[in-house]
Amino acid sequence: MKLLKRIGVLLIIVLVGIQFIPTTRNENNEVLTTEFIKAFNPPKNISYLLKTSCYDCHSNNTNYPWYNKIQPISWFLERHIKEAKEELNFSEFGEYSIRKQKSKLKSISNQIKDDEMPLSSYTLIHRDAKLSEKDKSELEKWLTELRDSL
Repeated sequence: MKLLKRIGVLLIIVLVGIQFIPTTRNENNEVLTTEFIKAFNPPKNISYLLKTSCYDCHSNNTNYPWYNKIQPISWFLERHIKEAKEELNFSEFGEYSIRKQKSKLKSISNQIKDDEMPLSSYTLIHRDAKLSEKDKSELEKWLTELRDSL
């Protein structure tokens, strides 16, 4: 019993201690000319859907939830955002070659259609990010039209 108590105390000390380790935050209020919405000027409803369902992970400016200050959750979020931005960064979308833009637009559309994005782990907490069938249809249609116009 004493061993379990010591392990418990040590675990609490470690959990409290890691709260003081800072993490980098994905925050940049600068809107670049290469930013997707600025570069392609989608309708307001499409802009809203993208910002609500995609931009927290796939842009240079995350709107962090209250729990992002708790370690190790913060580490998980930052790693997830970094990986997401490596795959697709809406803040730098205009810098992509036309070929890459078309490929990304097709991929976005397919992942939305296949319910791969936004992630269910994200929409579980961020209910407003969940896309209805109508939202998906509007996004897919607009993204396809944009891809065809490039």
